Amino acid sequence: MTTLTEETGQITGTRDADYDVIWFTEQCLSNVLRLEQYIADAEREGDDKLVEFFRRAQGASRKGAEEGKALLGERLSS
Repeated sequence: MTTLTEETGQITGTRDADYDVIWFTEQCLSNVLRLEQYIADAEREGDDKLVEFFRRAQGASRKGAEEGKALLGERLSS
């Protein structure tokens, strides 16, 4: 029986490396959405330093998502 640590696409139909990029991209996009709520919370509290911190983190997550989407497009088109 194949364990999850040995699965390389035979079960899911998606190679591990491609799955990893899909997962990473989804997590980045999820973080962008989650951080929007954190920004709103910080704004409501009037904590400008925290707002800026979360905006930077959101920008980094957005960048990661864009890079992941681009990489995934390259990998799946070949």
